[in-house]
Amino acid sequence: MAALKGRTLFITGASRGIGKSIALRAAADGANLVIAAKTAEADPRLPGTIFTTAREVEEAGGSALPLRVDIRYEDQIAAAAAKAAETFGGIDILVNNASAISLTGTRETSMKRFDLMFGVNVRGTFAASRTLLPYLLAGKNPHILNLSPPVSLDPKWFRNHCAYTMAKYGMSLCVLGMAEEFREAGIAVNALWPKTVIATAALAMLPGVEVRNCRKPEIVADAAHAILARDSRSCTGNFFLDEEVLAAEGVTDLSRYAVEPGARLLPDLFLG
Repeated sequence: MAALKGRTLFITGASRGIGKSIALRAAADGANLVIAAKTAEADPRLPGTIFTTAREVEEAGGSALPLRVDIRYEDQIAAAAAKAAETFGGIDILVNNASAISLTGTRETSMKRFDLMFGVNVRGTFAASRTLLPYLLAGKNPHILNLSPPVSLDPKWFRNHCAYTMAKYGMSLCVLGMAEEFREAGIAVNALWPKTVIATAALAMLPGVEVRNCRKPEIVADAAHAILARDSRSCTGNFFLDEEVLAAEGVTDLSRYAVEPGARLLPDLFLG
């Protein structure tokens, strides 16, 4: 079933990794994808640009609009949203995927890095959600999906990387508040987080983690697709884990998502 056919998704940080996988899964339904990310030119350290992702989206059956956007600046978000609405006739879904990471202690976290994490993770998520609200209110079965973890005040999640935890939890608190704020308006606001480590560029920030002990981004993409296909008025305020979403869809054999089938899988950050 092509649940997202004809729907327009605005995905931040969609030039690679999980954001790109979510875009490609929606493209298979025939969706319209706004590839909103900073990478417009190839970087030898990181694969993918907004243009390479756009080509793959079109090859997968979707329509693509690649836009260079730094979500720390609301004028760039507003311009991209206006262009997306002009191109596709509106916006139905916002996926707040863009994120900055630094798994460093307080003394090792520079204020420049602190500001980047809060500027992208917290401010960017809030700004994108706020800016796209008028479009979502007019959209079909509107959803906001944040790639952020369930909130826990257990000190172990703060001890080794206080700044990063606060920044990611800021995204999650947006879910907590906005889900209630826009419940009556019919905009679903949910969070999604992987149960195990996902093989993305962020692995470079996880010392000692090997790709063979990870899953592919497609597991998160399939879970995101299932959430975004649900009725927005009856599915909001949830902190989903990818495995649980797929289990609810009847998918229990997850072996195809493993980078190396049979290898030991590592629990993702905030869940170990």
